[in-house]
Order: sequence, then structure tokens, then C-alpha cells
Amino acid sequence: MPNTYVKIYVQAVFAVKYRDSLIKDSFKKQLFAVIGNLINETGCHTIIVNGVEDHVHCFFQLKTTLSLSEVMKSVKAKSSKWINENDFLKERFEWQRGFGGFSYNQSAISKVFKYIENQEEHHKKQSFKDEYLQLLKIFEVDFDENYWFEELV
Repeated sequence: MPNTYVKIYVQAVFAVKYRDSLIKDSFKKQLFAVIGNLINETGCHTIIVNGVEDHVHCFFQLKTTLSLSEVMKSVKAKSSKWINENDFLKERFEWQRGFGGFSYNQSAISKVFKYIENQEEHHKKQSFKDEYLQLLKIFEVDFDENYWFEELV
């Protein structure tokens, strides 16, 4: 669209189903590169993708004609298919339903980048569940604890 000027920076966070530790060091870097490329394929611009064994953080510039839900649906479906087709795991890989999405302004880019870049160190001090809850509270996101996380019973 002519005369449309927008920059929306988004951090999306999503977990492995049941928060299982299935993202192995043997394919983790490849997976994050694939996720970054999948984000770019939607027309968005990836800044960084990183995470640990049970979840992923994606920081990118959202394309104005797409919804965050559309991008995440595509990225999660295609990345789980990539993991399964490459036989990295004995079991079938799935992402948990849903995701967290948080927006940032231009001045926060380097801070968010460093935060995502240092996920391994960060999670030596804070669990994913605590991190996610903290993000929801900081961004004042309403959530239903009944749908907090899928867990095996």
C-alpha cells in the first residue's frame, strides 16, 4: 500500500508440547536458522531466534499485511514438520498450542536482542514458566490459568 509506513517489532515465545526438553544441541542451531528463514519467507524480517531445550524466542519485524497469528501458525507447522522429516528424534515432535507475543519500540531492539541471545545463561537462573509469567505480567496480558500450559497428567 502506498504511503503506509510501519515498523512493528515483536517477540514471539512458544514451547515444545508438554514443555518437554526435545530441542537437542545436535540440531538446535539448525532449527533456529530454519525458524528464522520461515519468518523471513512470510515477508517479515527476523532479527534473532534463540531458545533452550523446551522453548523458543523469535524477535522480528512484523509485515504490516500479516497478523502475528498467521506468522506463528506457519512457522510452528513448518518447523515441526522439518524436525519430524529429518528424524532428529525417536518420538514425534510437536509445539504446544498457542504462543506469547510482545511488542517493542525501536529503542528496545538491542536490549531484547541481548536477552534472547543469552537464553542459555538466563535459564540457569529462571525457569521458562517463571519467565513466561513475568512477560505476561510486564505486558499486562490477561490469561486464563486453565490454559496456562498443556501438561501430561
